[in-house]
Amino acid sequence: MARKQYSPKLKFQIVLEALSGEKTPGQIAKQYGIHPNSVVLWKKTFLEQGPDLFAQDSTVKEYERRIAELEQLLGKKEVEIALLKNFLGQNG
Repeated sequence: MARKQYSPKLKFQIVLEALSGEKTPGQIAKQYGIHPNSVVLWKKTFLEQGPDLFAQDSTVKEYERRIAELEQLLGKKEVEIALLKNFLGQNG
């Protein structure tokens, strides 16, 4: 039997309810028709990985910086190739 897949948005909503403390994991699980262990696991995962969400901002900026460097290098290499082609074409 295949495991039921839940959307990240639904999991996040469930975790927010669990964090509010207004209902027990069992009550939340019953409301959404899921296993109580899922509520506990998703909450634990969120609390452990939550800081990583904010770290992604710097990761994206680092990749964007690296892409800009590589694009600049590519542009230089294209100019070098064009100059070499001209040189070889004139002297060949």
